[in-house]
Amino acid sequence: MNAALRCANFDERRDRALALFAEKGFGQVSMRELASHLGLTAGSLYHHFPSKQDLLYDLIEELYEELLATLNQGRRSHQQTLAQVIAAHWALHAERPLQFRLAERDQCCLTPEQQARIGALRQEYETALLRHIAPKATLRGKALTATAHVIANLLNSLPAWLQASQLPQAQGLALMESMVLGGIERTLRGESLNTMV
Repeated sequence: MNAALRCANFDERRDRALALFAEKGFGQVSMRELASHLGLTAGSLYHHFPSKQDLLYDLIEELYEELLATLNQGRRSHQQTLAQVIAAHWALHAERPLQFRLAERDQCCLTPEQQARIGALRQEYETALLRHIAPKATLRGKALTATAHVIANLLNSLPAWLQASQLPQAQGLALMESMVLGGIERTLRGESLNTMV
């Protein structure tokens, strides 16, 4: 089997696993049911993933690696604006909405070690995001960390909320851009927070 066909099969199986987890909930799906749903034997699935948590970990890790890759593309070009970061998040969310939902809803189902690794990856993503969009932010310490966390949550959640409203794509993206840019502009300058820290 050639590499392109293997990748297509992986993407299709990943999407089918995500759909099953979204429909039934991660905790309600057994490995046997998952294998059957994917058209695999249980032994074949166990060969690749010793447990459901390992599959879940791979799906969430893949999402954060994609988010980091999106930011790294902008760093290489030195031209990516916050509006482009927002548009890239919107596009990735449109492509993988179930993966975002799984990352937010079912991360607690991972083992403590996996949760720690995903937490570190998420922190790397949040740090890169803030460094990219606000290299001259005047906030420091916990306020800066909290700002990065909130911005990441907005970028990862707003597309689902806005897409559920059934707005045309261009209007939803423009609204998301307006909300994020307007909400963080003053915060990143730290005008009001610096007096409270």
